[in-house]
Amino acid sequence: MPLDRLLRHLIAWQGVDGPPVPDRELTIEQARERYRANAVRPDRDKEGSGPAVVAADRTIDGPDGTALPVRVYTPKSAGQRVVTFLHGGGWSLGDLDSHDWVCRDLAGSLGAVVVSVGYRRAPEFPYPAPLHDAIAAARWTARSFPGRTHVIAGDSAGASLSLGVVLEASELRFGAQLLIYPPVDPSLIIASAGERGKGYLLSVEDMAWNYAQYVPDPRRRADPAVDLLKADLRNLPPTIVATAEYDPLHDEGVELVARMRAAGVSVRHVPGEGLVHGYFLMQGAVPAAAACARRVIRELDTLLSSEGGRPSGGVPSH
Repeated sequence: MPLDRLLRHLIAWQGVDGPPVPDRELTIEQARERYRANAVRPDRDKEGSGPAVVAADRTIDGPDGTALPVRVYTPKSAGQRVVTFLHGGGWSLGDLDSHDWVCRDLAGSLGAVVVSVGYRRAPEFPYPAPLHDAIAAARWTARSFPGRTHVIAGDSAGASLSLGVVLEASELRFGAQLLIYPPVDPSLIIASAGERGKGYLLSVEDMAWNYAQYVPDPRRRADPAVDLLKADLRNLPPTIVATAEYDPLHDEGVELVARMRAAGVSVRHVPGEGLVHGYFLMQGAVPAAAACARRVIRELDTLLSSEGGRPSGGVPSH
């Protein structure tokens, strides 16, 4: 379908004075500040009428004694679900604040405790540090909330990390995983061959820069936790994959769904028709983005209900 009208106007507005300066031409702190500023929050959050959720910041033990910040969201009516959430932002830009409302909404909508992870970011901490942090946080979640159905979730770079956690931390039993427009092909061959490589907020050139920050050694991009399309996708938990139609990563997301199905995984695909990469952060400005995000969360809720609340196994508490 055509690009959403509001998104079309937004893209046109951003280009009035010429193309926006790409992240690669900014300092990393400038790029992070711009990303955080562009994380649009729904008006209802500003008005105080969002989901009834209490958030608490704390620090947990990360790999090798690293202090790892997490933000734990507890809804007023918490059930037997817990989510480990990994934020997007190209492995370099996002943080706990940029995805604060997304996590509040997820907690309130699912009736789940949500643990948002402030993993170390590239380029200061390249692969595998962010992945190791994500694994440590998922293990902490499993220990801290035993017996609950454990969901691993993330958007964009966080979705890549989420799938990497499932593949690497085989002792954890997840009831489901939610992958929102995941990058899974570091070669960018699929993205480069598509029709949405530039002009829709995220470009193939942006993704090349993101991968260069995250995995500066090209040889490591062949690791299964990075080159996820070539990983062994058997025995994954039930999965929701959300894509955006006008996203360079759209086709590789569709290919991931196909390969999961071929590997016997129960997977549901939620297409974001007329939308661009990052639409989960645009819900306050783009009604179509909010509507699609609601569909994604409803699909996850339905999946968890139909699965009967498979609890997480986790590792023993200490």
